[in-house]
Amino acid sequence: MLEIESLNKQYIAGTWREGQSENILVDTNPYNGEVITEFKMADVSDVDLAYKSALEAKEEWNKVNPYKQRDILENAVKYIEDHEEKIVNIIIDELGGTRLKAAFEIGLVKDMIKESAIFPLKMEGKILPSVEDGKENRLYRIPAGVVGVISPFNFPFFLSMKSVAPAIGAGNGVVLKPHEETPIMGGTLIARIFEEAGVPKGLLNVVATDIKEIGDSLVEHPIPRIISFTGSTKVGSHIGQLAVKNFKKPLLELGGNSAFIVLEDADLDYAVNAAAFSRFTHQGQICMSANRILVQKSIYDEFITKYKEKVSSLKVGDPRDPETIIGPVMNERSAENLKAIIDKGIEQGATPILKGNISGNMVEPTVLTDVNTDMDLAQEELFGPVISVMPFETEEEAIAIANDTRFGLSGAVHTSNVERGVEFAKKVQTGMIHVNDITINDEPIVAFGGEKQSGLGRLNGEWSLEEFTTMKWISVNYQQRQFPY
Repeated sequence: MLEIESLNKQYIAGTWREGQSENILVDTNPYNGEVITEFKMADVSDVDLAYKSALEAKEEWNKVNPYKQRDILENAVKYIEDHEEKIVNIIIDELGGTRLKAAFEIGLVKDMIKESAIFPLKMEGKILPSVEDGKENRLYRIPAGVVGVISPFNFPFFLSMKSVAPAIGAGNGVVLKPHEETPIMGGTLIARIFEEAGVPKGLLNVVATDIKEIGDSLVEHPIPRIISFTGSTKVGSHIGQLAVKNFKKPLLELGGNSAFIVLEDADLDYAVNAAAFSRFTHQGQICMSANRILVQKSIYDEFITKYKEKVSSLKVGDPRDPETIIGPVMNERSAENLKAIIDKGIEQGATPILKGNISGNMVEPTVLTDVNTDMDLAQEELFGPVISVMPFETEEEAIAIANDTRFGLSGAVHTSNVERGVEFAKKVQTGMIHVNDITINDEPIVAFGGEKQSGLGRLNGEWSLEEFTTMKWISVNYQQRQFPY
């Protein structure tokens, strides 16, 4: 069964159990504040058991025929398809996501699992020549071991699965810690999916808890070889340093401050729609969301008029309403942070051409002009339905503004001349940028990752396979070697 009441326990060593902590994790609906369920938190001893179970089960998983492993992963997709409406409802209740957002996220998850399902068939090796006579060099691609995954609250189903599925597909054991505000969508639902799909018990473990309870034990534990973290740059920096200190590989997908650039020859109506989608999908709570819109001065006034009209038309409210585009942000802390940065920006000279009300977790859209690059509005990841629109004269000025940030995750540039867009895009310091498209793009076979303080490493397709495996050199000497002494 796929009911919330069956998903409020830890999943460790192949069993559903209460956490060993005395503390309770309360899972609430961000729209109405209702309690969805409660978890008895995992503690450090649970983390230890989870890692030991993953290491033991990995050996069993590695003995399974690769074609059977593929079939098991494909079973996970079938399970999601059979329970899709229930999953949509959990996304709405636990995340405050709209039905549109839920369908988008579920589609990404299915594509990611389908890609990961072929990993067992791609664990290729090489035979290389040797400088020594009668010797052969063999390179074997093998699983890295056990992977620790720490996922965020905004797209928890996908951003957990983005590491979990390829790690399992590449032969690893996994311990997953979902964000404390989304323990089901980011954690126990995924455990149920793989349990029903048929992976060995203990291969995937989920610990629902918070950092105050377990500290750095998930990263410092001696078993995991890789720590995959998605979240804020501040926390990611700490986790990355801790991982390296303990000789583990960090994979970090961190914050963004994406620029959406509109050149004078762009299709203006199309650019307006793309810019709105790039900012307001899931209330702007996506690392790839457009934080800044840069518009060439010759079309700036017309863009502002059309954009204000478009954003004003977006329905704000109950995420269960199919017409709702903007639901609640995740918590009141997020709403308060957004209010503070808006107020500070206005004090510094920004002009709100559209200023939405903020009540509890509900944040209506705000569009600000007269923003300069020194303001927090232009420098910080806003993570909510707030956007700055900034004019520029020349391409060189636009590139300078776009690059004036410590982040470098995504971006978009709009122009009627595709090659002009490509040449422009090459100059923006970001891991991903899209010509005549939205800033929010993620495809299962295309390298995904950021530059600067937006992260380390690349995921998806062959890059995930590379990240979650290692190469082992075994040489074979077919004759006796001559030694100098």
